[in-house]
Amino acid sequence: MNSLEPKLVTIFGGSGFVGTQVAQELARRGHRVRVAVRRPNLTRQVTLLGGGVGQVVRIQANVRNLASIERAIAGADIVVNLVGIGFEKGEQTFAAIHNKAAVMIADAAKRLGATHLIHMSALGVDKAADVSVYADSKLAGERGVLEAFPSAVIVRPSLMFGQDDGFFNQMGSLARVLPILPLIGGDTRFQPVFVGDVAEAIAMAADGLVRTGRIYEFGGPQVETNRELMERIKRETKRNRPLLPVPAGIAKLMALPFKILPGRPLLTADQVELLHVDNVVSEEAISEKRTFAAFGITPTSMDNVLPSYMWRFRKHGQFDRAAADTTSEA
Repeated sequence: MNSLEPKLVTIFGGSGFVGTQVAQELARRGHRVRVAVRRPNLTRQVTLLGGGVGQVVRIQANVRNLASIERAIAGADIVVNLVGIGFEKGEQTFAAIHNKAAVMIADAAKRLGATHLIHMSALGVDKAADVSVYADSKLAGERGVLEAFPSAVIVRPSLMFGQDDGFFNQMGSLARVLPILPLIGGDTRFQPVFVGDVAEAIAMAADGLVRTGRIYEFGGPQVETNRELMERIKRETKRNRPLLPVPAGIAKLMALPFKILPGRPLLTADQVELLHVDNVVSEEAISEKRTFAAFGITPTSMDNVLPSYMWRFRKHGQFDRAAADTTSEA
């Protein structure tokens, strides 16, 4: 589907897991895409997402700096903010990125004449705000964005899956090396959503095809508990690891060492809190058609996507996959 009127779109966080999908979808629709990232020299691959030379370009931007934000937005018709962090480090705090930076982007987009703003939050932040700093910052960001840009479209996806996702790939890696898999919040319900469906919905919102000034909740066709998701990962990786339920208090103690270790922490105390709050589309969103239904998108099943990349965590990798495919055809 090509856009009737190609426009210039600035995507903050356009080089990440979701951002590359969104950039590609917008380019496919004929838009010119400006990918705003902190380190353009490390994201050369995004320029290959377009159909022609110069359709997708990189621009340096620091979302904590207003002048940098304004340079990235200048001249853009549409602004998409996908920036988010899973843990805090130095000046990269939840409040700075999810709230203050989000509001600065929304305010700058409005002042500089952008006609559409799409802001990505996360499903369940309204339910988890009392126990999670991450969720509280996301919720505050949503409110600030709508105040600065009343016609913004806010999307709240559940746990996302796809080729380079964080959750299923991380759990697959752990299943490959650990004899026992820890299970935190085993009864908590999730509604995993395919990143491609989320990207398509964001592109449709950018094209002005849905009602604005609303918060949309995105979930896939399956609702599963964390325990069921872990069992699914065990099946996909063919790693029959026993699950060990871990109480929240002990899980938080386990997370403590990761605060001082370099790199991305495997677990944080805030994530432990989130793992105990259901992450599913609300009844209100369903009744008000603030879901994929508003976009005419039929959400993709995990059954159709996870096998395409989770085979890499099997003992014999692609050879186990070939064996499994042969057995299923017999």
